[in-house]
This record gives sequence, structure tokens and C-alpha cells, in this order.
Amino acid sequence: MDVDKTAVFCPICNFEFPRRNPIYAWVAVLLAIFLLILFIF
Repeated sequence: MDVDKTAVFCPICNFEFPRRNPIYAWVAVLLAIFLLILFIF
């Protein structure tokens, strides 16, 4: 069964999905860009 990605709980078993902090995604992107620039120069 597909569950909406914005759902907080599973409609079948009431499992609470862990919430990710968006800051981690931005840190990963910035780190990848920094490493890419570092290897180019």
C-alpha cells in the first residue's frame, strides 16, 4: 500500500514516521559543492 509522503502516521498500523530536519539536506548539498570545488582546483 502506498502512503502519502506527508503523512505523519501509517494509516494501517499507526507507526509514527520519523521526521527529518531539512537542515541536514542543506548541509549535505553544501558539503558536496565544497568538495567538488576543492577537487576541481
